[in-house]
Amino acid sequence: MLNVRILAVAALVGSVAMGSMLVHANEPNAAAKELVEYRLEKWKTTHAEGDQGDKLVKTLKTLRCEVKVGSHGGHTDVNYRCPKWQQLALKSHNEAHQWESWLKKHGFETKHAH
Repeated sequence: MLNVRILAVAALVGSVAMGSMLVHANEPNAAAKELVEYRLEKWKTTHAEGDQGDKLVKTLKTLRCEVKVGSHGGHTDVNYRCPKWQQLALKSHNEAHQWESWLKKHGFETKHAH
């Protein structure tokens, strides 16, 4: 088994749109039933405006990704990668699919186990 850190997500707030989710990293607990593994080996750049960039950066850092931020021309460039496999431990199948969708939308490779 991969030697990875496990995150338990305490809350999903908002939709699955870029940066609109609030993530809380905690130690895994018995209530976590679904696992989503993820990685992004190469750097990816996303353009964000306003507080969307801040939300995305916070989410990516909570997911233990490397993040670099730059601002120019009225928007924020968010560069990120997560070269080693990580895991999210989630309470429900629905949350797992929401996170898997969000991760894929942002360029991550995912695996979903029950």
